Amino acid sequence: MELKDQILARMYVVITLIALLPILIGLQVLRVSAVDGGDLREAVEEQSIAYQDIPALRGEIFDAAGRPLAVNIERVDMAVDPTVDGFDERSNEFIRRLSELSGVSQSRLRSLIANRSSRAYAMLARDVQMTGAELKWFASIPGALPEGSTTRRYNHGPLAAHILGGTGTDGGIEGLEVEFDEILRGTDGLRVLNKDRRNRVKFMPGNEERPPEHGESLILSVDVIQQAILEEELAKGVARAEPKWAGVVALNPKTGEILALANWPTFDPNNIGAYSMASRRNHVVTDRFEPGSVIKVVPTAAAIENDLVSLGDSIDTGDGSLKQGRFTIHDTHPHGVITVSDVIKVSSNVGTALIVEDMSDGLMYQYVRQFGFNQKTGIELPGEATTKVRLPDDWSATDKSAMSRGYGMDATLLQVALAYGALANGGVLMKPYIVKERRDAKGRTTWRATPDSVRRVMDRATADTLIKAFETVVSETGTADQAIVDGLRIAGKTGTARKSDGSGYIQGAYRATFVGFWPVEDPQVVLAIVMDEPKLSMYGGVVAAPIFKAVTERWMARMPEMNKYVQAEEDLQTNPAPITIPDVAGMPSPIAGRRLTALGLSPSGESSDYLTAVEVQNVRAGEELLQGVPIRLAAVQDSVRVMPDLDGLSGREATAWMGKLGVDVELEGHGTVQRQWPEAGAPLTARARLILN
Repeated sequence: MELKDQILARMYVVITLIALLPILIGLQVLRVSAVDGGDLREAVEEQSIAYQDIPALRGEIFDAAGRPLAVNIERVDMAVDPTVDGFDERSNEFIRRLSELSGVSQSRLRSLIANRSSRAYAMLARDVQMTGAELKWFASIPGALPEGSTTRRYNHGPLAAHILGGTGTDGGIEGLEVEFDEILRGTDGLRVLNKDRRNRVKFMPGNEERPPEHGESLILSVDVIQQAILEEELAKGVARAEPKWAGVVALNPKTGEILALANWPTFDPNNIGAYSMASRRNHVVTDRFEPGSVIKVVPTAAAIENDLVSLGDSIDTGDGSLKQGRFTIHDTHPHGVITVSDVIKVSSNVGTALIVEDMSDGLMYQYVRQFGFNQKTGIELPGEATTKVRLPDDWSATDKSAMSRGYGMDATLLQVALAYGALANGGVLMKPYIVKERRDAKGRTTWRATPDSVRRVMDRATADTLIKAFETVVSETGTADQAIVDGLRIAGKTGTARKSDGSGYIQGAYRATFVGFWPVEDPQVVLAIVMDEPKLSMYGGVVAAPIFKAVTERWMARMPEMNKYVQAEEDLQTNPAPITIPDVAGMPSPIAGRRLTALGLSPSGESSDYLTAVEVQNVRAGEELLQGVPIRLAAVQDSVRVMPDLDGLSGREATAWMGKLGVDVELEGHGTVQRQWPEAGAPLTARARLILN
């Protein structure tokens, strides 16, 4: 081919390719727009959109009177992009309000914006404290770039620390803050922003926005002033007794609501990370311990309700020691023959062991469970300990006796307080609670607590009878004389228990407790205190009872409605309750004397000889006398020659009397004598059979 033809051929090829190029471009444009257009447009939209979280405000916590305990403080680093459309129109208002909150002058803020090193960014102020409403307003300014987080502030520092708990970067970590974390934290909202080709974020009015659901607030049953009093007096008691730790809880026995709760050592929730786990431990609900003598309410209630004993029955505690199996039970002092009521008053371990001697293991286990010592209370605080009582089939021969004195079983201080709450509440055990209400961000109540009973532990008549015995504990001759508040009737019980390390008891280590309630006429407050290894004394009446007294006196000053239950000393002396005189004629002189003494009378003329029976009492049965008034008995020695009338006597009293007369007794049942053979008045025989009920 000639050169000319070659050139022309190449020209035609080039021209053809040039002619095809627009067609190819058109086809590519068609493919992009028709085939891939949707995906590409979606990618462009995604790259031009940014999402900004709108943080939800954490719900706050208030006391029973509406005083704020835990609130939110916003700590914000405020920057701005002044190139965003709409910023100029609102810049003056923005700068003015930021100056007021940050303390940076308006001229300084304007200078920082004008002389910024970056075209689209200027940092104006750091660590600015503002409320949630203020943060929301700044976030609405086009170009404003608030960066920061919400800080939790506890207005009263360490006050109620073990109730409130604390928060960390991820939410609640102790107390109510963690227990109600999901409810308190709420749900963050979302705001859609636009980004330009330089990746600069711009706020565009009208963009999609999902508002946050702010957390709900909690209203507690705790009054901050009563809580402060409780903590102050606990601190004083700790300084005096020097325990390793201490816990105290107060509750309303009628509703179960917690009135105050504190522990020592304590911590400041505002700086929770600076404190050890030991300081943050809520001993009231997380620590199990053998409760000691405060548990004696359980076996005594079981014995009285099932007619095994009555408060006036006599118990021979001898020299204050009792051999049971390979163990010997000891009292702090020998008490000799005392009534069941006095067993409680002087906290006789021997007497309590004798009370449960004829009680079945099943009955003891039943009442321990009924009082709530085998289950969690359900309090809305984290870490509540699980306590468990072994089944009777696993008990040894001495376990029932040990359990009657508070050994061989575990309890928390809250369980102990609730058990005495059941006694104060006429026999009904209540479920505890510390949160009264929940409210949404607009202040509307979303939930309200309702007092809820767990079960009836004992009959009201049994509770009323028992309270009389536990009232004697807080008296000049009881073990809690340091808990006495002048003019106020208080019932309670002291406790001392040896401390175990899991493998055995630690020599010289004890836990001391006291629990009481007032006023006896209409109980409003149950207050329980425990101290671990106090150096001052191992007795609850010495280290815990004074705290009870101090708290009660100060709380009473804030409860004027309680004044009607406080009696002046002269009123107590001149207006005692009258006592109905029983018929003791025919009874052995020692039994008759103890019966009258237990009622508060002062008998004279009685003998300690069971063969000497009362023939005449100077005040007829059925008449009324005032407490402390003397009553004279005329007894004749060796006057019992026929079978006496044992009707109404306890099995223990009847057996003691018959034994002195040389009669061997066969007992059937438990409680008091209902029938007897031989009948009253028949000649004395070598054997007698008594039916008890």
